[in-house]
Amino acid sequence: MESSFLKLKSYCETEEFKGWDPYDGLNSKVFQALPFKHSDLARLAWIQGFKRSPMNFRRLLLVPKEYNAKGIALFLSGYCNLYHLALKGITTYGSEQDLKRYIVFLADLLLKMQNKEYSGACWGYNFDWQARRLFLFPKNTPTVVATSFCVDGLLNTYEITKNEKYLEVAISAANFVVQDLNRTEHENGFLFSYSPLNGNNTVFNASLLGAKILSQIFGYTKEALLRETAAQTIRACCDSQADDGSWVYGMLPTQNWIDSFHTGYNIEAIQTYQDCAGDTKFVTNIGKGLKFYLNTFFLSDGTPKYYHDKTYPIDIHCPGQLFVTLSKTGTFSENRVLITKVLEWTVSNMQDPQGFFYYQIKKGISSKISYMRWSNAFMFKAISHYLMESEK
Repeated sequence: MESSFLKLKSYCETEEFKGWDPYDGLNSKVFQALPFKHSDLARLAWIQGFKRSPMNFRRLLLVPKEYNAKGIALFLSGYCNLYHLALKGITTYGSEQDLKRYIVFLADLLLKMQNKEYSGACWGYNFDWQARRLFLFPKNTPTVVATSFCVDGLLNTYEITKNEKYLEVAISAANFVVQDLNRTEHENGFLFSYSPLNGNNTVFNASLLGAKILSQIFGYTKEALLRETAAQTIRACCDSQADDGSWVYGMLPTQNWIDSFHTGYNIEAIQTYQDCAGDTKFVTNIGKGLKFYLNTFFLSDGTPKYYHDKTYPIDIHCPGQLFVTLSKTGTFSENRVLITKVLEWTVSNMQDPQGFFYYQIKKGISSKISYMRWSNAFMFKAISHYLMESEK
């Protein structure tokens, strides 16, 4: 695993953490020069064409490699994990000094990338995103998902550097969640929206990541409103958990699938609330969710499934989130056999000799394009958790 991770680390550092994304098709300078850029159907077709094609047309169609805030946040948290390894004397992945230099660079970059047009710090993506024909998220529209990963990274940085500027920005993100996100009443609570824009208001993992932000900030400020608000939306999401421990993606008719990594997000978010708030009311939900997650999404040989009822496409997020979820829930050691099988399968089947990880494996022709946020940053953080847990 050491060699695999070092190849990934070297690749990402050589690329300076910039890259392409499955959804960045609208960044094409060619598309932006065409008249149908104003058509929602054309935008959707263009994005999906880039996302689904096993061939990479981005250079030809002038899509630049760029920073992505969520990707930078994932790298940042990963480097923080490596720094803690260095403190233990494990400098295989860098010295304390070198790792801290990367940490400060990435954290300062996140501060520059924040959207300052809302009530608190928040982050979006570096591309316009057309979601089906329902709505368009313009570039840099903040989302609770991207913001959650950025808050994670900045809090991790504060714990290492003790520089108050990182903590202050992270704390302000709670205002974005409480004041700018829409709320939809549901069960005995409510769901946070995916972004301040209307159109994606009932996604369970998005609401739970909003609760995760509030829980983390409560851990620092002890502001009761944050704990209470987080508990309300967690209650609504847990009331929507099926008896077998699963969640559908969202409440719209087009969002009724059940998948691996969003299930992992949900469990991790509820666990974070429990750890930060000291509230164990949802411990049964965590247990049910974990049981469903582990028994459903991983085959005996380590193959990670995407959906609960079918294997393909195998997305790199599916193995990656496993290491994070089990690390965060304190269940890594007891599932080490499974984790080892999944990691070995992933490295053997989804890592390129150059070091980067593939986006998806399909039954037919697979996409082996290098995506910095979706694949490489995600696996960078994921394997850093594996490395940390392996040294306990």
